[in-house]
Amino acid sequence: MDRLAAMETFVHVVETGSFSAAAKRLGIGQPAVSKSIAQLEARLAVRLVLRSTRGLSPTEAGLAFFEKAKRAIDEANAADDAARGAGAGLSGNLRVSASVTFARMHIIPQLGAFLAQYPEITVDVILDDRSLNLVEEGIDVALRMGNLDDSNLTARKIGESPCVILATPAYFERCGEPATPEDLMQHEAIIYTRGEGAHWSFTQGDTAYPVVAHGRVRVTAAEGVRAAVLSDLGLTLSSTWMFAPELASGEVKTVLTDWKLPARDLWAVFPTGRMASAKARAFVAYVEQLLA
Repeated sequence: MDRLAAMETFVHVVETGSFSAAAKRLGIGQPAVSKSIAQLEARLAVRLVLRSTRGLSPTEAGLAFFEKAKRAIDEANAADDAARGAGAGLSGNLRVSASVTFARMHIIPQLGAFLAQYPEITVDVILDDRSLNLVEEGIDVALRMGNLDDSNLTARKIGESPCVILATPAYFERCGEPATPEDLMQHEAIIYTRGEGAHWSFTQGDTAYPVVAHGRVRVTAAEGVRAAVLSDLGLTLSSTWMFAPELASGEVKTVLTDWKLPARDLWAVFPTGRMASAKARAFVAYVEQLLA
């Protein structure tokens, strides 16, 4: 194993906290990872990781080497990108994380043109409404909506969608249409627990009107919110992205359109402490162009 490959293996071991997790990420056997770290420690004549029943942890020398190794790997990758030329010759596997509904509706159907533009790139799309640990999962870029909980993330806003109150015409025919935010207290709300939850904030000019929505159905995934709404179970607060086909066809309709709700931001999030790969940057630019 060459020097750069050994450094990359060590970086994965520190980031994942174990030989087995690093081996899984690299697609090799655990003995190969153990051998690489042992050879690296022998070459440097210093202990880089401490092994215990609780796992692995870097030594002081290991932490110093880790930071410099990451920087060297990033610089080597940047040099490769520069040699190939911007937008040309990108290859390898790209791991993208995105919420299930957004990716199913707006990303995966549009992957064909991206793959055609970069024929040597393969794409793993990890669908999960939760915010995954990008380093542990080996993800190159995540597409996340809403507010980012971690201010230390390396992120760039690439789009936004208006948010609306909507339901099916059948639901409104049965329960009536709210004329003011206060009227929502008389309605069944479908609560998306990974979004705003039950706290909906309306504004009209200088007037703010916060509402705590009430409903008997609470859902942890956007697909469930869609299913509940389209089954006439209630109304919900949603980005227009989530119900784009149904809004266009009239299968759902919006109410309280003279009141404003905070827009839903879309962020491209990169692993902290790493330079974004050229593949990830190309993918984010493609998604940004799609949304534009």
